Amino acid sequence: MSGKTVHIGCGAGFAGDRWDAAVPVVATLATREGPRYLMYETLAERTLALAQQAKIEDPSKGYSPYLERILRPVLAKAKAARIKVVSNFGAANPGAGAKRILEMAREEGIDGLKVAVVEGDDLTAVMSEGDIRGHKAVEGLEMPEGKLVAANVYLGAQAIADALAMGADVVVVGRCADPALALGPLIHEHGWSLEDLDRIAAGTMCGHLLECGAQVTGGYFADPGYKDVPDFGHVGFPIAEVEADGTVTITKADKTGGLVSHRTVKEQLLYEMHDPANYLTPDVVLDITGVAIEEVGPDRVKITGAKGKQRPPTLKATVSFEGGWMGEGEITYAGPNARRRAELAIEALQTRVRDLGTNWPLRFDLIGTVSTFDGDGGDLRSAADWDTDGEYRVRMATKGPDRQMAQWIADEVLSLYCSGPAGGGGVRHRIVPQITTASILVDRAKVSASARLVEETAR
Repeated sequence: MSGKTVHIGCGAGFAGDRWDAAVPVVATLATREGPRYLMYETLAERTLALAQQAKIEDPSKGYSPYLERILRPVLAKAKAARIKVVSNFGAANPGAGAKRILEMAREEGIDGLKVAVVEGDDLTAVMSEGDIRGHKAVEGLEMPEGKLVAANVYLGAQAIADALAMGADVVVVGRCADPALALGPLIHEHGWSLEDLDRIAAGTMCGHLLECGAQVTGGYFADPGYKDVPDFGHVGFPIAEVEADGTVTITKADKTGGLVSHRTVKEQLLYEMHDPANYLTPDVVLDITGVAIEEVGPDRVKITGAKGKQRPPTLKATVSFEGGWMGEGEITYAGPNARRRAELAIEALQTRVRDLGTNWPLRFDLIGTVSTFDGDGGDLRSAADWDTDGEYRVRMATKGPDRQMAQWIADEVLSLYCSGPAGGGGVRHRIVPQITTASILVDRAKVSASARLVEETAR
């Protein structure tokens, strides 16, 4: 086991995160001693399904559409400072993502960049659609109908560590457990065994703290007057310092805004964690019930005490199906009698859609009343007496199997400009394809993850 400190910064907590967040992270990591890594977490269930669709339409696509925007500003500086990059921005096509990174390196005049891909998450490569559909959806849900779009299993950290052992400067992954993006480098640098459950648990906890980017440094935490965050517009992204014994210290990029405190760390630690004693990942079952959190300096919080249990015998997979089309539109009414005009618009839309001869479900929101908390039936809105004057925005949404019908329904909102109540404005309407997902558990023996370097000739 090593005696060194591993530094891991995070440059994105989701696909649409701030494109320049990694710039100060890399600048800070460049001043640190020891192994240094930059991770980007850019993949959600729906993001991956959309990437699969993009790959079907164009086999050279299917990696994150944000890859170039977030990586190009730091790629040369990271290579020069020997900061390695690990990310799941490979999405549905890690190989194509790796090729694009090599092209970027050539365009930026970066010599000798080694890029590796991790493969094995695509279940359709090893299982038939019938086999996949034969699995029971977890949480009692029915397996959705519709054409199968994708089935991807959450890989663990070992293949990432293997890619780093090959000398990769950039590791491109598709679907993997988010914490694995940090755990992989820690296994590689500290020489941790997957059987060392408490160390693996500590590395998983570290990845969980980093995976949402600024959420552990004041983003999402901020609530004016209750939880104030300094220089919020320049919130810095996190950096973890991880010792060989599993001690984790969370801090953030130098010369940035934001906040790292025991409260920001606690919020992120519990984020999306249904059972703090049993957080299931491909590598370990993490138990944080005995964790100690200590502020050890300005914007520095130390976390110790993570415990690990034997990993689950199965791996979670997300299965995605075509889910039809959603049509939606919005229009605003403001000033005297605005609420009554908005409600008249809703009545007109109900009539017009019924006249189209469809029984597709409709949802109406009257934004400015109680739309966020209301159900599809609008019972909360109907039960209260809202001001007649003011500013109200009507939203209509529908979903069904036919693209043209979705368009026709959405167009009814646009027609309110001249055919609706007085003073409507600010119309937006659109239709979008829908993806329906379900989770299944698969035998991990059916899944084989591997890493390989992508040759420059693959350009």
